[in-house]
Amino acid sequence: MNKIFSILACLSMAACASNTTTGLVDRMTHNPEATNTETILHVWSWNFPTIAENMQKISDAGFTMIQTSPVNACFSPDGGNVKILDEKEGNWYHYYQPVDWTVGNNIVGTEEEMRAMLDSAKKYDIRVLVDVLPNHTAFDIDLVTDEFYAAVGGRDKMFHTSGLKGIEDYNDRTQCTLQGVGGLPDVNTENPLFQKYYMEFVNKLLDMGVRGFRYDTAKHIGVHSDPLDTEAGVKENDFWDVATGRKSVLGVSLALPYDSLFVYGEVLQDRNVPENEYAGYFGQTASSYGHVLREVLAQRSAKDHDLLSWYHSAAPEYLTTWVESHDTYCNANESAGLTDAQIRTGWVFLTARQNGTPLFYSRPMNSTRDNYFGDNILGARGNDEFFHPEVVAVNKFRQEMEGAVEDIRISEDGEVIVVNRGDKGAAIVNFALENNVVELATSLPDGNYTDRTYGKEFVVENGILKGTASPETTYIVAR
Repeated sequence: MNKIFSILACLSMAACASNTTTGLVDRMTHNPEATNTETILHVWSWNFPTIAENMQKISDAGFTMIQTSPVNACFSPDGGNVKILDEKEGNWYHYYQPVDWTVGNNIVGTEEEMRAMLDSAKKYDIRVLVDVLPNHTAFDIDLVTDEFYAAVGGRDKMFHTSGLKGIEDYNDRTQCTLQGVGGLPDVNTENPLFQKYYMEFVNKLLDMGVRGFRYDTAKHIGVHSDPLDTEAGVKENDFWDVATGRKSVLGVSLALPYDSLFVYGEVLQDRNVPENEYAGYFGQTASSYGHVLREVLAQRSAKDHDLLSWYHSAAPEYLTTWVESHDTYCNANESAGLTDAQIRTGWVFLTARQNGTPLFYSRPMNSTRDNYFGDNILGARGNDEFFHPEVVAVNKFRQEMEGAVEDIRISEDGEVIVVNRGDKGAAIVNFALENNVVELATSLPDGNYTDRTYGKEFVVENGILKGTASPETTYIVAR
């Protein structure tokens, strides 16, 4: 029998007092009693009709929110945008190249189709988040529409002074916020005319029924402590003040109360990133935590890894978490080699936890570890994993565990984890490729328990949860 050890989930976060004069929200101080219950399905590359057709399935799977791909007008090559990855027939990253802030593109669909999708989401009580990317335009600036250029005061007002130069040092905040990420032209987000035009787009989406946003490359849009583009006449890095409704611009302000929306920023963690300042505006991505979790999955054991620390200065209740994202899957294929079963065990562990808002990335239909893009069709539904019984079980478990504090127990070899949620329930995860004996402490009352997914029997005796876990399998037990 393995020696058992306990890791208690007590997180100590640096305090950051609320600033009532500027409206800054304290997202730095962790409340140990706070529990998160929501989950996000990233319907990556699905088009609007496909999303609408699958809305009931998404709801039945226990997801409370969906995140769409960008809905703005975007780069469209002569061959169209048909394939997820193809030299002639389109690429997934084309919709990350805005050419105008209008609704609809030939990947996700038309404005009318989006309205129909939003009606379906409302019917099933699913909140819709949209991926937005105000930081840059398409690589080819000649493809940006005349209307967009005119709205911001002309081509010379669109970009930062060094905006057409690519970043060489991502830890240099001047380069990071005033030059092009990945070579994409860096927009002068401090230009009031740009802010007005962009906020009119945001407000239109809100009027249509959108209830949240994921801000792409958010750490590349400066906060107040960042350098100013004085050559462009910038006096204040105030984009985030406008985008979050803290101030208006040229008579336009956020149309809905900001605290009614779910907003998070892609602030990928690295040196010199002012996470504390970004925390004043929105939730952030726990990218470092995701990396550690994937290392655990790759070795099929949590031994020698700290899965309790969130590796972030912000309070965990304000973090968006993931096992993998579309970037870790597509860009460097960092996570693409992990099997669906490995992703699933990671998802159950992550989602059973007390904090963070987990995002489930929908991999392409018929994708394999040899063929990452499967059917390779933009707009099509992802594979069946988002409604796998284990995923469904933990999504619903998460909602039921509201108010229950976590206590995580890990076997000495790191292959088995039990996520206890007070005395209400527990999630059991076996990362290994073989059967494992489960014998870990729990707060569940003594008695017999039947797993909700497979009907497997577990028993609690004298505060110890006992049973046998099949390879790469998860279980949910609850009172």
